Amino acid sequence: MENFDCMLGDIRVTRVEEDVRPGGEAHEFFAPYCREELEPYLHWLAPKYFSLELNKPISSVHTWVIRTPSQVILLDTCTGNHKDRPGYPRFHMLNTPYLDRLRVAGVTPEEVDIVFCSHLHADHVGWNTQLLDGRWVPTFPNAKYLMSRKDYEYSVQIAHDETAMQSRRNTYFDSVLPVVEAGQAIFVDGHEELDHGLVLRPAPGHTPGQTRLDLTSGSRMACFCGDVLHNPLQVPLWQWSTSACADPVESARSRRAVLEHCVETGAMLMPAHFAHPYSAYIQAAGDSFGILWPNRPGALRGDSTPA
Repeated sequence: MENFDCMLGDIRVTRVEEDVRPGGEAHEFFAPYCREELEPYLHWLAPKYFSLELNKPISSVHTWVIRTPSQVILLDTCTGNHKDRPGYPRFHMLNTPYLDRLRVAGVTPEEVDIVFCSHLHADHVGWNTQLLDGRWVPTFPNAKYLMSRKDYEYSVQIAHDETAMQSRRNTYFDSVLPVVEAGQAIFVDGHEELDHGLVLRPAPGHTPGQTRLDLTSGSRMACFCGDVLHNPLQVPLWQWSTSACADPVESARSRRAVLEHCVETGAMLMPAHFAHPYSAYIQAAGDSFGILWPNRPGALRGDSTPA
């Protein structure tokens, strides 16, 4: 397991890993998938970000720990242990040492001030809760859990739709509702300031209320974009959305907006699922975009090299 720990101005960002492995079949996961369009990028995508043998993108599931001078913030909480996710073998009934890894990163559950859920899919809210004495209870007892009001309402609809996938319904009942019932949930509508230099902005499409977090600290900027992008191939192929997107067209619009923001500001792109080095800088390339990988965590744009 490779680590990511860096200072962005006076804000410390650390990655806590749950899992890295190949994801779903590329032709089933991405739309519109076209092997001919993908081919020009495979020389740098494979094998780190794309398995040619399996025709699957490589996917990390991780939490970003953001430590400001006054708060400890967790951005997304991965899949969680003992969660019943029928139809999703990767997420089903896991038993990982995630909380131990969080402690190694210097954070105990009691120290967390804010849990921010970029959206409410199973691999982003799982450690919101843990199973204690047969009940799902909030893992972070002193935290406020911030989540999009639109996404919450969308999740409630799915949870009470008997025709919806059982794993999606379960996600609401075991990882979202217990937080709400504990009185720890705060619903946001976008454009909220979490702390000095940390601002939430809507990034809908993957889910109706997906929200990104923009960081500014001193001369450093970063964009924590959740599932606006799942894999580096979506930098040049930004029009490609996924089968998991509620609105693929709106998802592509949000993706382009995030990439343009990173080009214009020099912000480091910090998605939820990129494999090592987990973050990147973005450059314009005609009507598309190119990617620059930092040589080291926290490297400035000028210290980066093209993939």
